[in-house]
Amino acid sequence: MTSYILLVLGAVLVNNFVLNRFLGICPFLGVSKKLETSLGMSGAVIFVMTCAAAVTWCVDHYLLKPYGLDYLQTIAFILVIAAFVQLVEMLLKRYVPPLYSALGIYLPLITTNCAVLGVAVMNVQNKSGFVESTVFACAAGCGFALALTIFTGLREKIERADPPRAFRGVAIALVTAGLLSLAFMGFNGLVK
Repeated sequence: MTSYILLVLGAVLVNNFVLNRFLGICPFLGVSKKLETSLGMSGAVIFVMTCAAAVTWCVDHYLLKPYGLDYLQTIAFILVIAAFVQLVEMLLKRYVPPLYSALGIYLPLITTNCAVLGVAVMNVQNKSGFVESTVFACAAGCGFALALTIFTGLREKIERADPPRAFRGVAIALVTAGLLSLAFMGFNGLVK
């Protein structure tokens, strides 16, 4: 049980995919202007990351490795991720149309979100078991959600603060992301 707690703390705080590994920056910067949109993206990423990690683990262990098809891992993983993104896109379009339109192009970009693929590849490289892979993926998604939610809150506050013209828009967003990344570096000694 302790190993799972450390795995979760490590994925959420210490080795945060966005703020420490710098994976998934595109949706992080693109969807972080409104809290509702960032929460919707966070839920979608958590769902896709968790389900894709579980399915890619099964595909790798029961299909690719037994038949010597390890060289197809990246292609197979991207196909699995794309299938889950399509599922999320159809569900949002059907049941939550405002969120679907608010996410716009960033929803299909989850397919190419390197954080989602990174979780699947890291699980294979670390030779993680099924439960460990799934827990790690869910925790990594929660870490993405935490970083995105904090960043969105900061961007909303900065937008109301009327920063100097040279810092408006992307410039202040990048500076804020850098400072948030530095703040998360304070968790480095928490888990080895």
